[in-house]
Amino acid sequence: MHRERQLTIYVEGLTMAWGTGKGGSSGGGSGANDGGQGKHGGKKDPGDSKTNADHQSGKADNKHKKDGWWASAYAEAPVVTQINDGRESEDDPVPTSSLSDPGIVFRTLHMLDLRNGMRVLEIGTGPGWNAALMSHRLGPGLVTSVEVDPDVTASARSALHELGLSPVVVCGDGSRGWAPGAPYDRVIATCAFRSVPSELISQTVAGGSVLLPWDSPWTGWGLLLLTVGTDGDASGRFSPHSAFMLNRRQRSGVRLYRDVVRDEHVPDESHTDLPAFEIAEDRGDLAFGIGMRLADVWQAWDNDPDVDGVARRLWLATTDAKSWAAVDWAGDGTKGCTVWQHGPRRLWAEVAEAHAWWLANDEPGPDRFGLTVAPDGSHSFWLDDPRTVVRSSAPPLE
Repeated sequence: MHRERQLTIYVEGLTMAWGTGKGGSSGGGSGANDGGQGKHGGKKDPGDSKTNADHQSGKADNKHKKDGWWASAYAEAPVVTQINDGRESEDDPVPTSSLSDPGIVFRTLHMLDLRNGMRVLEIGTGPGWNAALMSHRLGPGLVTSVEVDPDVTASARSALHELGLSPVVVCGDGSRGWAPGAPYDRVIATCAFRSVPSELISQTVAGGSVLLPWDSPWTGWGLLLLTVGTDGDASGRFSPHSAFMLNRRQRSGVRLYRDVVRDEHVPDESHTDLPAFEIAEDRGDLAFGIGMRLADVWQAWDNDPDVDGVARRLWLATTDAKSWAAVDWAGDGTKGCTVWQHGPRRLWAEVAEAHAWWLANDEPGPDRFGLTVAPDGSHSFWLDDPRTVVRSSAPPLE
Protein backbone atom coordinates (compact mmCIF):
# COMPACT_ATOMS: atom_id res chain seq x y z
CA MET A 1 0.00 0.00 0.00
CA HIS A 2 1.24 3.50 -0.78
CA ARG A 3 2.84 5.02 2.35
CA GLU A 4 0.72 8.19 2.32
CA ARG A 5 -2.47 6.14 2.00
CA GLN A 6 -1.35 3.85 4.81
CA LEU A 7 -0.71 6.82 7.12
CA THR A 8 -4.06 8.37 6.21
CA ILE A 9 -5.90 5.17 7.11
CA TYR A 10 -3.92 4.88 10.30
CA VAL A 11 -4.78 8.38 11.53
CA GLU A 12 -8.43 7.69 10.74
CA GLY A 13 -8.13 4.56 12.85
CA LEU A 14 -6.71 6.58 15.70
CA THR A 15 -9.76 8.83 15.52
CA MET A 16 -11.84 5.84 16.56
CA ALA A 17 -9.49 4.95 19.42
CA TRP A 18 -9.22 8.52 20.70
CA GLY A 19 -12.99 8.86 20.66
CA THR A 20 -12.96 6.89 23.93
CA GLY A 21 -11.22 9.79 25.65
CA LYS A 22 -8.48 7.46 26.86
CA GLY A 23 -4.88 8.51 26.51
CA GLY A 24 -1.92 7.69 24.36
CA SER A 25 1.75 8.42 24.03
CA SER A 26 3.68 11.66 24.20
CA GLY A 27 6.95 12.65 23.03
CA GLY A 28 6.44 9.28 24.39
CA GLY A 29 4.15 6.50 25.48
CA SER A 30 2.61 6.80 28.90
CA GLY A 31 5.58 8.27 30.60
CA ALA A 32 5.05 11.45 32.57
CA ASN A 33 6.54 14.35 34.41
CA ASP A 34 6.79 14.18 38.17
CA GLY A 35 3.26 14.87 39.33
CA GLY A 36 1.21 18.09 39.36
CA GLN A 37 1.12 21.06 41.69
CA GLY A 38 0.62 20.93 45.44
CA LYS A 39 -0.64 23.36 48.07
CA HIS A 40 1.15 24.99 50.99
CA GLY A 41 -0.48 27.41 53.38
CA GLY A 42 -3.17 28.18 50.82
CA LYS A 43 -0.55 28.91 48.15
CA LYS A 44 0.28 26.76 45.16
CA ASP A 45 3.54 24.87 45.38
CA PRO A 46 5.85 26.61 42.86
CA GLY A 47 6.98 23.31 41.44
CA ASP A 48 7.90 19.68 41.72
CA SER A 49 11.11 17.96 40.73
CA LYS A 50 10.25 18.60 37.07
CA THR A 51 8.26 21.55 35.83
CA ASN A 52 5.50 21.00 33.32
CA ALA A 53 5.95 24.16 31.25
CA ASP A 54 8.49 22.46 29.00
CA HIS A 55 5.86 20.14 27.59
CA GLN A 56 3.64 22.25 25.37
CA SER A 57 1.01 20.63 23.23
CA GLY A 58 -1.89 21.18 20.92
CA LYS A 59 -5.42 20.67 22.18
CA ALA A 60 -8.06 18.73 20.30
CA ASP A 61 -11.69 18.08 21.13
CA ASN A 62 -12.93 14.47 20.92
CA LYS A 63 -15.95 15.78 19.01
CA HIS A 64 -13.85 16.98 16.08
CA LYS A 65 -14.24 15.15 12.83
CA LYS A 66 -11.46 12.96 11.54
CA ASP A 67 -10.02 15.75 9.38
CA GLY A 68 -9.53 17.73 12.59
CA TRP A 69 -7.68 14.77 14.07
CA TRP A 70 -5.57 14.55 10.93
CA ALA A 71 -4.57 18.19 11.31
CA SER A 72 -3.80 17.70 15.01
CA ALA A 73 -1.83 14.51 14.46
CA TYR A 74 0.42 16.10 11.85
CA ALA A 75 0.77 19.50 13.50
CA GLU A 76 4.30 20.40 14.58
CA ALA A 77 3.50 19.80 18.24
CA PRO A 78 2.60 16.86 20.48
CA VAL A 79 -1.10 16.25 21.14
CA VAL A 80 -1.88 15.44 24.77
CA THR A 81 -4.24 12.47 24.99
CA GLN A 82 -4.17 11.82 28.73
CA ILE A 83 -3.66 13.85 31.91
CA ASN A 84 -2.91 12.76 35.47
CA ASP A 85 -2.49 9.11 34.45
CA GLY A 86 -6.13 9.04 33.37
CA ARG A 87 -7.40 9.51 36.93
CA GLU A 88 -9.47 12.20 38.60
CA SER A 89 -7.19 14.49 40.60
CA GLU A 90 -7.40 17.68 42.64
CA ASP A 91 -3.94 18.64 41.36
CA ASP A 92 -3.45 20.82 38.31
CA PRO A 93 -3.63 18.90 35.01
CA VAL A 94 -0.34 17.22 34.13
CA PRO A 95 0.17 15.63 30.70
CA THR A 96 0.89 11.93 31.15
CA SER A 97 0.46 10.61 27.63
CA SER A 98 0.29 12.03 24.14
CA LEU A 99 0.89 11.67 20.43
CA SER A 100 4.39 12.87 19.58
CA ASP A 101 5.32 15.68 17.25
CA PRO A 102 5.72 14.03 13.81
CA GLY A 103 9.12 15.67 13.37
CA ILE A 104 10.62 13.84 16.35
CA VAL A 105 8.89 10.59 15.35
CA PHE A 106 10.52 10.60 11.94
CA ARG A 107 13.85 11.78 13.34
CA THR A 108 14.06 8.94 15.87
CA LEU A 109 13.01 6.34 13.32
CA HIS A 110 15.74 7.60 11.00
CA MET A 111 18.27 7.34 13.85
CA LEU A 112 17.07 3.80 14.57
CA ASP A 113 18.15 2.69 11.06
CA LEU A 114 15.69 -0.16 10.66
CA ARG A 115 16.62 -2.98 8.30
CA ASN A 116 14.61 -5.88 6.89
CA GLY A 117 14.14 -8.73 9.35
CA MET A 118 15.08 -6.73 12.45
CA ARG A 119 13.26 -7.29 15.72
CA VAL A 120 12.35 -4.10 17.58
CA LEU A 121 11.25 -3.36 21.14
CA GLU A 122 9.32 -0.14 21.75
CA ILE A 123 8.79 1.25 25.25
CA GLY A 124 5.60 3.32 25.38
CA THR A 125 2.93 2.35 22.85
CA GLY A 126 0.65 5.34 23.39
CA PRO A 127 -1.90 5.60 20.56
CA GLY A 128 0.25 3.15 18.58
CA TRP A 129 1.33 5.41 15.73
CA ASN A 130 5.06 4.73 16.10
CA ALA A 131 4.42 1.00 16.44
CA ALA A 132 2.28 1.16 13.30
CA LEU A 133 5.01 2.87 11.29
CA MET A 134 7.60 0.30 12.36
CA SER A 135 5.24 -2.62 11.75
CA HIS A 136 4.43 -1.32 8.29
CA ARG A 137 8.17 -1.11 7.60
CA LEU A 138 9.22 -4.47 9.07
CA GLY A 139 6.16 -6.69 8.80
CA PRO A 140 4.06 -8.83 11.16
CA GLY A 141 5.43 -9.98 14.52
CA LEU A 142 8.75 -8.15 14.40
CA VAL A 143 7.75 -5.19 16.58
CA THR A 144 6.98 -5.58 20.28
CA SER A 145 5.53 -2.53 22.02
CA VAL A 146 5.12 -2.31 25.80
CA GLU A 147 2.68 0.17 27.38
CA VAL A 148 2.29 0.67 31.13
CA ASP A 149 -1.28 2.01 31.07
CA PRO A 150 -4.00 -0.69 30.62
CA ASP A 151 -6.55 1.63 28.99
CA VAL A 152 -3.96 3.05 26.59
CA THR A 153 -2.81 -0.48 25.76
CA ALA A 154 -6.34 -1.62 24.93
CA SER A 155 -7.03 1.40 22.71
CA ALA A 156 -3.79 1.04 20.78
CA ARG A 157 -4.16 -2.71 20.36
CA SER A 158 -7.69 -2.27 19.01
CA ALA A 159 -6.71 0.48 16.56
CA LEU A 160 -3.74 -1.49 15.26
CA HIS A 161 -5.82 -4.63 14.83
CA GLU A 162 -8.51 -2.77 12.89
CA LEU A 163 -5.82 -1.51 10.51
CA GLY A 164 -4.52 -5.00 9.89
CA LEU A 165 -1.17 -4.37 11.57
CA SER A 166 0.34 -7.02 13.81
CA PRO A 167 2.86 -5.72 16.34
CA VAL A 168 2.90 -7.52 19.69
CA VAL A 169 1.32 -5.05 22.14
CA VAL A 170 1.95 -5.81 25.80
CA CYS A 171 0.71 -4.08 28.95
CA GLY A 172 3.59 -3.89 31.39
CA ASP A 173 6.55 -1.94 32.72
CA GLY A 174 8.56 -1.15 29.60
CA SER A 175 11.59 -0.11 31.63
CA ARG A 176 12.00 -3.85 32.30
CA GLY A 177 11.97 -4.54 28.59
CA TRP A 178 10.07 -7.62 27.42
CA ALA A 179 12.16 -10.77 27.86
CA PRO A 180 9.79 -13.19 26.06
CA GLY A 181 10.46 -11.38 22.76
CA ALA A 182 14.21 -10.92 23.22
CA PRO A 183 16.76 -10.58 21.81
CA TYR A 184 16.09 -7.39 19.87
CA ASP A 185 18.12 -5.67 17.20
CA ARG A 186 16.75 -2.25 18.13
CA VAL A 187 15.19 -0.75 21.26
CA ILE A 188 13.40 2.59 21.14
CA ALA A 189 11.61 4.44 23.93
CA THR A 190 8.92 7.08 23.58
CA CYS A 191 9.32 8.28 27.16
CA ALA A 192 12.39 9.78 28.78
CA PHE A 193 14.89 8.13 31.13
CA ARG A 194 17.33 9.45 33.72
CA SER A 195 19.33 6.22 33.77
CA VAL A 196 19.53 3.24 31.44
CA PRO A 197 17.78 0.12 32.77
CA SER A 198 20.08 -2.91 32.52
CA GLU A 199 17.31 -4.99 30.97
CA LEU A 200 17.26 -2.85 27.86
CA ILE A 201 20.93 -3.62 27.25
CA SER A 202 20.79 -7.32 28.16
CA GLN A 203 17.83 -7.87 25.83
CA THR A 204 19.63 -6.28 22.85
CA VAL A 205 22.01 -8.18 20.56
CA ALA A 206 25.68 -7.20 20.44
CA GLY A 207 26.00 -4.44 17.89
CA GLY A 208 22.36 -3.49 18.33
CA SER A 209 21.09 -0.02 19.22
CA VAL A 210 19.17 1.43 22.15
CA LEU A 211 17.60 4.87 21.54
CA LEU A 212 16.27 6.71 24.59
CA PRO A 213 14.98 10.23 25.14
CA TRP A 214 17.06 11.69 27.99
CA ASP A 215 15.97 13.58 31.05
CA SER A 216 17.63 15.04 34.13
CA PRO A 217 15.97 16.67 37.13
CA TRP A 218 17.38 19.98 35.84
CA THR A 219 16.04 19.73 32.29
CA GLY A 220 14.51 17.21 29.90
CA TRP A 221 16.23 17.71 26.56
CA GLY A 222 18.08 15.30 24.34
CA LEU A 223 18.34 11.81 22.88
CA LEU A 224 20.80 9.06 23.72
CA LEU A 225 21.82 6.49 21.08
CA LEU A 226 23.76 3.56 22.53
CA THR A 227 25.50 0.70 20.75
CA VAL A 228 25.53 -2.53 22.75
CA GLY A 229 28.88 -4.26 23.18
CA THR A 230 29.82 -7.92 23.41
CA ASP A 231 30.25 -7.98 27.20
CA GLY A 232 26.91 -6.52 28.29
CA ASP A 233 28.17 -2.95 28.09
CA ALA A 234 26.89 -0.10 25.91
CA SER A 235 28.21 3.28 24.83
CA GLY A 236 27.06 6.18 22.70
CA ARG A 237 26.41 9.88 22.35
CA PHE A 238 23.65 12.35 23.05
CA SER A 239 21.97 14.63 20.53
CA PRO A 240 19.80 17.72 21.14
CA HIS A 241 16.29 18.94 20.43
CA SER A 242 13.78 16.61 22.02
CA ALA A 243 11.73 16.64 25.22
CA PHE A 244 9.68 13.65 26.33
CA MET A 245 7.57 12.77 29.35
CA LEU A 246 9.46 10.92 32.05
CA ASN A 247 9.13 7.17 32.41
CA ARG A 248 6.71 6.49 35.25
CA ARG A 249 9.09 4.21 37.10
CA GLN A 250 11.71 6.97 37.28
CA ARG A 251 9.47 9.74 38.61
CA SER A 252 10.50 11.15 41.97
CA GLY A 253 7.32 13.03 42.88
CA VAL A 254 9.11 15.34 45.35
CA ARG A 255 7.12 18.46 46.32
CA LEU A 256 8.92 21.56 47.48
CA TYR A 257 6.76 22.63 50.42
CA ARG A 258 5.48 19.17 51.28
CA ASP A 259 8.83 17.35 51.26
CA VAL A 260 11.76 19.79 51.22
CA VAL A 261 11.35 23.17 52.96
CA ARG A 262 10.45 23.22 56.65
CA ASP A 263 9.51 26.15 58.90
CA GLU A 264 12.20 25.15 61.39
CA HIS A 265 15.00 25.28 58.82
CA VAL A 266 17.59 28.04 59.40
CA PRO A 267 19.40 28.56 56.08
CA ASP A 268 22.77 30.19 55.55
CA GLU A 269 22.72 33.58 53.80
CA SER A 270 25.12 34.74 51.09
CA HIS A 271 25.19 36.91 47.96
CA THR A 272 25.86 36.21 44.29
CA ASP A 273 26.61 38.58 41.43
CA LEU A 274 26.15 35.82 38.85
CA PRO A 275 23.16 36.20 36.49
CA ALA A 276 21.25 33.58 38.46
CA PHE A 277 18.01 33.78 36.55
CA GLU A 278 19.65 33.75 33.14
CA ILE A 279 21.53 30.60 34.17
CA ALA A 280 18.47 28.84 35.54
CA GLU A 281 16.12 29.87 32.73
CA ASP A 282 18.31 28.45 29.98
CA ARG A 283 16.71 25.47 28.23
CA GLY A 284 19.48 24.69 25.76
CA ASP A 285 23.14 23.75 25.89
CA LEU A 286 23.80 25.26 29.33
CA ALA A 287 20.85 23.47 30.89
CA PHE A 288 21.98 20.16 29.43
CA GLY A 289 25.53 20.74 30.71
CA ILE A 290 24.31 21.53 34.23
CA GLY A 291 22.14 18.42 34.12
CA MET A 292 25.18 16.36 33.17
CA ARG A 293 27.19 17.72 36.11
CA LEU A 294 24.42 17.70 38.72
CA ALA A 295 22.53 14.43 38.66
CA ASP A 296 19.94 15.16 41.32
CA VAL A 297 19.27 18.93 41.46
CA TRP A 298 15.99 20.39 40.24
CA GLN A 299 14.57 23.89 40.13
CA ALA A 300 11.23 25.62 40.59
CA TRP A 301 10.12 29.21 40.18
CA ASP A 302 8.06 31.48 42.38
CA ASN A 303 7.19 34.66 40.51
CA ASP A 304 5.02 35.93 43.35
CA PRO A 305 6.84 34.84 46.52
CA ASP A 306 4.86 37.05 48.93
CA VAL A 307 8.08 37.91 50.78
CA ASP A 308 8.99 41.51 51.61
CA GLY A 309 11.73 42.84 49.35
CA VAL A 310 11.66 39.82 47.01
CA ALA A 311 10.26 40.21 43.51
CA ARG A 312 11.15 36.74 42.28
CA ARG A 313 12.56 33.58 43.81
CA LEU A 314 14.38 30.61 42.31
CA TRP A 315 14.19 27.40 44.31
CA LEU A 316 16.77 24.61 44.04
CA ALA A 317 16.46 21.23 45.73
CA THR A 318 17.82 17.71 45.59
CA THR A 319 15.63 14.78 44.61
CA ASP A 320 16.24 13.21 48.02
CA ALA A 321 14.77 16.39 49.62
CA LYS A 322 17.77 16.81 51.95
CA SER A 323 19.20 20.08 50.60
CA TRP A 324 17.65 23.24 49.19
CA ALA A 325 18.51 26.77 48.18
CA ALA A 326 16.51 29.91 47.44
CA VAL A 327 17.91 32.65 45.20
CA ASP A 328 16.07 35.96 45.68
CA TRP A 329 15.96 38.92 43.32
CA ALA A 330 14.80 42.19 44.85
CA GLY A 331 13.60 43.74 41.58
CA ASP A 332 14.63 46.33 39.01
CA GLY A 333 17.54 48.53 40.00
CA THR A 334 19.13 45.98 42.31
CA LYS A 335 22.43 44.21 41.75
CA GLY A 336 22.91 40.50 42.28
CA CYS A 337 20.79 38.14 44.35
CA THR A 338 20.55 37.00 47.93
CA VAL A 339 21.14 33.27 48.36
CA TRP A 340 19.76 31.08 51.12
CA GLN A 341 21.07 27.51 51.44
CA HIS A 342 20.14 24.68 53.77
CA GLY A 343 21.20 21.07 54.16
CA PRO A 344 24.45 19.16 53.72
CA ARG A 345 25.03 20.57 50.21
CA ARG A 346 25.39 24.15 48.98
CA LEU A 347 23.24 23.87 45.87
CA TRP A 348 23.70 27.35 44.46
CA ALA A 349 27.46 26.91 44.82
CA GLU A 350 27.17 23.65 42.86
CA VAL A 351 25.16 25.32 40.11
CA ALA A 352 27.70 28.16 39.94
CA GLU A 353 30.54 25.65 39.67
CA ALA A 354 28.72 23.74 36.90
CA HIS A 355 28.18 27.00 35.04
CA ALA A 356 31.89 27.89 35.31
CA TRP A 357 32.86 24.39 34.15
CA TRP A 358 30.55 24.71 31.11
CA LEU A 359 32.09 28.04 30.14
CA ALA A 360 35.64 26.73 30.59
CA ASN A 361 34.90 23.82 28.24
CA ASP A 362 33.72 26.02 25.36
CA GLU A 363 30.02 25.81 26.17
CA PRO A 364 29.38 22.21 25.05
CA GLY A 365 26.03 21.13 23.69
CA PRO A 366 24.46 17.66 24.01
CA ASP A 367 26.28 16.27 20.97
CA ARG A 368 29.62 16.62 22.75
CA PHE A 369 28.49 14.42 25.64
CA GLY A 370 28.33 10.66 25.79
CA LEU A 371 27.53 7.81 28.16
CA THR A 372 29.09 4.42 28.76
CA VAL A 373 27.13 1.83 30.73
CA ALA A 374 29.34 -0.88 32.21
CA PRO A 375 28.28 -4.54 32.48
CA ASP A 376 27.47 -3.98 36.16
CA GLY A 377 25.08 -1.13 35.22
CA SER A 378 27.26 1.75 36.43
CA HIS A 379 27.13 4.91 34.31
CA SER A 380 30.05 7.07 33.15
CA PHE A 381 29.11 10.36 31.51
CA TRP A 382 31.86 11.88 29.37
CA LEU A 383 32.73 14.91 27.28
CA ASP A 384 34.12 14.44 23.75
CA ASP A 385 35.91 11.19 24.60
CA PRO A 386 35.05 8.26 26.93
CA ARG A 387 38.32 8.89 28.77
CA THR A 388 37.17 12.39 29.81
CA VAL A 389 34.64 11.43 32.46
CA VAL A 390 32.36 14.22 33.67
CA ARG A 391 30.40 12.23 36.23
CA SER A 392 30.03 8.61 37.29
CA SER A 393 27.17 6.91 39.06
CA ALA A 394 26.58 3.53 40.64
CA PRO A 395 24.15 1.06 39.07
CA PRO A 396 20.56 2.35 39.37
CA LEU A 397 18.60 0.97 42.29
CA GLU A 398 16.00 -1.55 41.24
